[in-house]
Formats: sequence, C-alpha cells, structure tokens
Amino acid sequence: MRELVELMVKSLVDKPDEARVNEVSGESITVYEIAVNEEDLGKVIGKGGRIANAMRTIIKAAATKSERKATVEILS
Repeated sequence: MRELVELMVKSLVDKPDEARVNEVSGESITVYEIAVNEEDLGKVIGKGGRIANAMRTIIKAAATKSERKATVEILS
C-alpha cells in the first residue's frame, strides 16, 4: 500500500526525489504521512483539497480489500 501512495505522490510533484512517505501503523488504522518540497505542496493538496481527498478515497478503498483502515496525512 505504501508503494501505491509513493507512486501517486511522485507522479504529481516536480521534485519526486524529495517526496517522502512514512507509514505509521496503529491498532485499527494505518496512517501514511506525506512530506514533499514546499513548492510541490499545492500540487499534492490540489484546488480545494480535491487531489488530497481523491488520494484518501483511493487508499481507503485499497485498505478495505485487506480489511484494515487507512488514511493519508500531508505534512507541511
């Protein structure tokens, strides 16, 4: 699942080598923390948060197949 998040983020940004995805697993949920260059932050969030919400939807759907909960957090 982490590879999916990395693929989405790195395809959106101008500086993919600076994009980092950290996986934090809890008892009931897995959080994927995304850190990108400040210049690329708007590209990951999108206008009105549309891209960020779309990524969260995709990750939640993929996590449902493995019977877990997952979400995406964007760090600035």
